[in-house]
Amino acid sequence: MHPSTALATVLIDELVRCGVTEMVLCPGSRSAPLAYAVLAAEQAGRLRLHVRVDERTAGFLALGLAKMSRHPAAVITTSGTAVANLHPAVLEASHACVPLIVMSADRPAELRGTGANQTTTQPGIFAGALRFEHDQPPAQGRSGERVSWRSTVCRAHAAAVGHARDAGPVHLNVAFRDPLAPDLAGSTDRPESLEGRDGGGPWVCVSAAAPPGATSVPTTSSSERPMLPAGTGEPRHARTLMLLGDLPDPAMAAQALTVAQQNGWPVIAEPFGDRGGDCTSVVLPHGPLVLADLNFVANHLPDRVLTVGRLTLHRECAALLRMSDDGLAVEQVSATAQWSDPAHVVSHVHSWSSFVAGEASITDQDWAAVWRQAGQALAARLGQIQHAEPSGVAVAGAVLAALGSEDTLVVGSSNAPRDLSLADPGHLQRPRIVGNRGLAGIDGTVSTALGIATSGGGDGRTVALMGDLTFEHDLNGLLIGPNEPRPDLLIVVVNDGGGGIFATLEYGDPARAEGFERLFGTPTGTDLGRLCAGMGVAHQAVGTLPDLAAALHDHTGDIEVIEVTMDAQADQAARRQWRERAANPCP
Repeated sequence: MHPSTALATVLIDELVRCGVTEMVLCPGSRSAPLAYAVLAAEQAGRLRLHVRVDERTAGFLALGLAKMSRHPAAVITTSGTAVANLHPAVLEASHACVPLIVMSADRPAELRGTGANQTTTQPGIFAGALRFEHDQPPAQGRSGERVSWRSTVCRAHAAAVGHARDAGPVHLNVAFRDPLAPDLAGSTDRPESLEGRDGGGPWVCVSAAAPPGATSVPTTSSSERPMLPAGTGEPRHARTLMLLGDLPDPAMAAQALTVAQQNGWPVIAEPFGDRGGDCTSVVLPHGPLVLADLNFVANHLPDRVLTVGRLTLHRECAALLRMSDDGLAVEQVSATAQWSDPAHVVSHVHSWSSFVAGEASITDQDWAAVWRQAGQALAARLGQIQHAEPSGVAVAGAVLAALGSEDTLVVGSSNAPRDLSLADPGHLQRPRIVGNRGLAGIDGTVSTALGIATSGGGDGRTVALMGDLTFEHDLNGLLIGPNEPRPDLLIVVVNDGGGGIFATLEYGDPARAEGFERLFGTPTGTDLGRLCAGMGVAHQAVGTLPDLAAALHDHTGDIEVIEVTMDAQADQAARRQWRERAANPCP
């Protein structure tokens, strides 16, 4: 057996022993030893292989495969620019705390800086985004190598799942010398066995803490006070409002809402996460719009705002937090090693364990009831709006209405999640909602959704909602070969002819109309139907809400794109109508 074949075989075997069962491979010559090793493991029924021709989409596919399961997926590339194309997915995985294993093939180190073809400095290419990095030299064919190889894989896996810190991406850069293809004679001549531990387990068993979203409630250490002491006399923070943002695991949202329900706190939530059971009763319908009524907020100001997770969507939430100058206490519940406080107003940071294990607090229930009534009244007013034609908010509402609690909705960035917040009535039969909110970019949204759908992210079906530019930006995600696993995924594309999100910002001011379309709107005029046809993906365009509802109901499987066309100016007008209706004084 060639040394390169031995190295690749051991690395893949140890990854499988650690529990990695999803691997995404991009074609290349220098990575050939890894490709043959992964294929052999798939043929033995030990893992599932996904082959992609575009490294950027491959990285996001692997991210999607790991995002819901919280088990690392691996992505394998050849050397050179192939590795650099993984950077967007690595950054997203880092900021969103998604376990991801990057395995890049490389030339031997002595070729760096010599002008050797397809050779660059790959170690350090992902800068500070990694939880662990190792530059593996080529195999030498000597005894003792397998011990270090297997131990290194275990270190990488432990770092990816968050043994010592938050889960996130790791990088194994593996150098290979020729020959790269296996010996056709099948020789196994080696100075020592390549086998791992007896029983099929990993070389190093790492006892890690429960991962984020674990169903068991962590106990509070003796050095960490409970977050919510049940005192006597004047209650501390009797008027607590929770702002619920994005969390590493959707299941953590349900945990947070359970705490809010136990304490009677009203909750204003971004759309992401899992809101199973009766916990939705504490979430204010159209919550961010309640904050838009400044008179109501001023008259019923909380004495504490508790932010849980990362808030990334609404200016109204940011404006509320800035009221800390008026004596409002702002506290953060951190689900990671870092805490979220872009405005620098947080006065206390609570760990996740102290949050979920804290004792019940004393809450001003009359005050809390006023906030819940405000949300209900707002929902009643907004429910009276008649949608004559599709708008972003109306489409988001139609998608929500078509899905149940067993389904998963993958949401792109820009207008889609904001429209969901406007449309969400807070009903119980709400799907699990996820998105790439680590850096909130439009990169890789289609591929992430495909990864989530492929991994079986929910018991029901998987639907994705995104704008036309987000869809076009990751069109290569639909390049799936005939021999690859192919999930059922329905993609709803809201086509308003460009970057509609910018029209909601200061760049959309009519006084700045000159140059807006070219610099910010950036319409492409692309025929999405023809693009999908070229990809072999079913496509249908709908122009009315009843047609959209029918298309959502009739989807029977495979990958399908529903394109909802709309006029950008009419869409903006509809969004203004919602905000104007919300601006009426709350009771």
